[in-house]
Amino acid sequence: MANANVKRVKSSEIDFKDRLVSIQRVTKVTKGGRTFSFSAIVVVGNENGVVGYGLGKAKEVTSAIAKGIDDAKKNLIKVPVLNGTVPHEQTGKYSGAEVFIKPASPGTGVIAGGAMRAVFDSVGIKDILAKSKGSSNPHSVVKATINALMLMRDAHTIAQLRGVDLNTVFNG
Repeated sequence: MANANVKRVKSSEIDFKDRLVSIQRVTKVTKGGRTFSFSAIVVVGNENGVVGYGLGKAKEVTSAIAKGIDDAKKNLIKVPVLNGTVPHEQTGKYSGAEVFIKPASPGTGVIAGGAMRAVFDSVGIKDILAKSKGSSNPHSVVKATINALMLMRDAHTIAQLRGVDLNTVFNG
């Protein structure tokens, strides 16, 4: 996450919508029998370019989800969204999961699988084409999608980095 163009966001001044991506029942076998607990991966976002994900683990489902939401609010990033889509094509990787995202024209909708769809809905992206390759593990797919979105750069950011006018980015 040590990327130059990642903009961290404080969660205090924004209201979020949370989406449960996946919940697993985890079993720990001890000499006294089986102990069940739950792990939940949650994506939160304000549907206007801010998104974060979190993992919560607890004995009950509701407290696992609540912990996941709290964790997600601690890991927020700002994503450039242009006219309801992303600025350019990008790939993202995490562990065995690899995702490819591509901008789409207005009216296309979100063409993406389950875990990726939750991230795009939370960011506020309305039109996008996406493909998940490799692992379909929801944890890895969410992290790979967030990684791809973190690598996104809009024209304003590039102009600022180069120290030039916005028009020279497109014309030069």
